[in-house]
Amino acid sequence: MFGAVADFIPVERALYAGSYVDLSASTAFACVTYVDTDARAARFFADADLVAEELAGRCREGAGREVRFLAADYSQPFEVDDGSQDLVISLFAGPMWDAVRRYLRPGGWLLANASHGDASLAALDPSLELIAVIASGAHGHELVIDNLGEYLIPKRADRAREELIRSSGRGVEYTRSAFAYLFAT
Repeated sequence: MFGAVADFIPVERALYAGSYVDLSASTAFACVTYVDTDARAARFFADADLVAEELAGRCREGAGREVRFLAADYSQPFEVDDGSQDLVISLFAGPMWDAVRRYLRPGGWLLANASHGDASLAALDPSLELIAVIASGAHGHELVIDNLGEYLIPKRADRAREELIRSSGRGVEYTRSAFAYLFAT
């Protein structure tokens, strides 16, 4: 999935909040900062040899150059410069867009899924525009840019409310869903 995103948009620096131990972003992007509060993630990333072993032979050319982990709560400010990231990644982490948008450079991108509501909240944000979806196919994940108007249509319009998404911690069910959604700022 991250390779398809890297082929579509120019990403040098990515921020993956709520990453746990998912290193896959580093196989496609040069510099990735991972942020999580889980102690197991902190132990995993603290073992530089293990991280290097996990990435060995899996990275695209130029990817995996810098792997940085912050044991931090993404809902609170952390040690990343404002406006320094090309891409913010929110997969299975919960609504975080409001807390991390400050780290995204102007003209950057948000990659989110609807699992815990971030894609659903992004769909309601007028500052974001859906530019692609990541669909699951027979050959893994593929980036789709056609017929985007068919996505993000709620099955129940009354469920597409910011306060409900935040309080439930769940995304909206859509008539046509994708694994993840790529938004431009």
